[in-house]
Amino acid sequence: MKLLLRVAKETKGERGPLVAAMISTLLLTVLSLIIPRVQMMMIDRIEGGVDSVVLAEMGRMAALLVALFLLRVLLRYLSGMLAHKSAWKTVENVRVKLYAKIQMFDIEFFASAKTGDLMSRVTSDTAVFEQLFAHIIPESVTNAVTLIGVTVVLFSLNPRLAALTCIPIPFIVIGGYVFATKIRPIFRNVQRALGDINVRLHDNFAGIREIRAFGQEEREERHFHTNVAAYTKAMLGTLMKSSIFHPTIEFLTALGTVIVLGVGGLFAFRNQISVSTVVGFILYLSLFYAPITGLTQLLEQAQQALAAAERVTEILDEPVEIVPSKNAVTLEQVRGEMVFENVSFAYKDGVPVLKNVSFTARPGSYVALVGPTGVGKSTAVKLAARFYDPQSGRITIDGHDIRDVTLESLRKHIAYVPQDTFLFNMTIGENIAFACPDATQEEIVAAAKIARIHEDILQMPDGYDTLVGERGVKLSGGQKQRIAIARAVICGAPILILDEATSAVDVETEQYIRTSIDELSGDHTIIAIAHRLSTVRNADLILVLEDGEIVEQGTHDELLALGGHYAALCRMQGTDGQE
Repeated sequence: MKLLLRVAKETKGERGPLVAAMISTLLLTVLSLIIPRVQMMMIDRIEGGVDSVVLAEMGRMAALLVALFLLRVLLRYLSGMLAHKSAWKTVENVRVKLYAKIQMFDIEFFASAKTGDLMSRVTSDTAVFEQLFAHIIPESVTNAVTLIGVTVVLFSLNPRLAALTCIPIPFIVIGGYVFATKIRPIFRNVQRALGDINVRLHDNFAGIREIRAFGQEEREERHFHTNVAAYTKAMLGTLMKSSIFHPTIEFLTALGTVIVLGVGGLFAFRNQISVSTVVGFILYLSLFYAPITGLTQLLEQAQQALAAAERVTEILDEPVEIVPSKNAVTLEQVRGEMVFENVSFAYKDGVPVLKNVSFTARPGSYVALVGPTGVGKSTAVKLAARFYDPQSGRITIDGHDIRDVTLESLRKHIAYVPQDTFLFNMTIGENIAFACPDATQEEIVAAAKIARIHEDILQMPDGYDTLVGERGVKLSGGQKQRIAIARAVICGAPILILDEATSAVDVETEQYIRTSIDELSGDHTIIAIAHRLSTVRNADLILVLEDGEIVEQGTHDELLALGGHYAALCRMQGTDGQE
């Protein structure tokens, strides 16, 4: 019930149609109780003898029945249409809300989350909301009301016979409770196994080149078979329990019917009840046991739906780590000064990645972070873009703590080029303009020229309209990186962050891009991570990191003259400071 109430909160905006659908359903239930009563009256009139008066009365009751049947058609239409419409709109709203919530999570969430499983939650698991609100809940209410109404009618007809009718109910209730406790965990496994299948499919399709390059097709096929077999096993587990439960319920309801027919016939033989009462009992009996059977079937569907709903609400209720403060301000005009003040950060408790890092990137300056792999360079720039928040210290832009700035305005003024370049399955022009959808063709071309990718694009079959394929599979690594740089340049953000953005380009292209970066540094504050030290010779400030700390800082010439860590790195790369 707690989970149902939580799920019901997601119907906000669609509650009016849902209530109307429920009212139609309740009226439909009332009709279902009235119709057998009219039929009983007709039989009772026939049993008393037929004459012209009875025939006229029979005609009126027959017309009433026709009207009731037509009204039932209308109510069934309204009930189904309104319920399905509001249920699917709820699914739509939940999917969008779930997608929006996932987008708000910090990068650490995506480092551990499985893309295929998230896709399964957004698509497959959210679909159960339609089942819940269009079928399970309305039909459960209908069956419950019908059961109560028929029970009242049966006891009004003959209390003794009605009491005998209720003999199987305790056994059905106990059986339903046991079934629900057993089937729910299995349905959780079903939904989890379905998510695992999506995870495997996503990974294998994304990594198809690696699978083929290393000849692992058969192994991956076996792994996929294992995932599918786990799903099949879980489904068969539910079917096995259902195949025991549902026939048992059918037997118990049939037993109740036998009791009513046997004892009712005996009462009629002894003239203790009329034949019309026995017929009425038989007519109502189908209405009595049908909702019981229906409720047991809905019980199984509800367990499956709630197992999926748990996976959806688990994401919806997951706290978001990266949120602006309550009094967050919107950054308008930004000069581009970024300051790290004693910033410390750890992905895991007790394992610091950055330790009291402090530096200032002046507006329009070029700041480079260098050092061996794993010293915290990428972490520092991710903190600058607020993909994470530091455990201590603070980062400011033009004097504003970035935690006190709206995320939308912060990201608007920072252009980030990651080391692992991602391109969307769109055209080259659309990828470049992704950060600035309203960019003109001239602006797209200008950004491409700065990134030294324009000439390559012109050599492609469709130029800027060339589709890059999924994750840019049709392009080389260097081409993808340069497109990513163009994408960052075009948005005109005053702060440009480059996380080894030239690692996949050749030396000649690197020199062109380096020249462009040097030109941009007058108008943009650039914070760059460089693996090749040749790209940072002209940096205004070079920060050398070691074990999460800044051990040296200065210009290229100053650090060479110092003869420390930076000079050692230059000697390892054969860089002596000369062009």
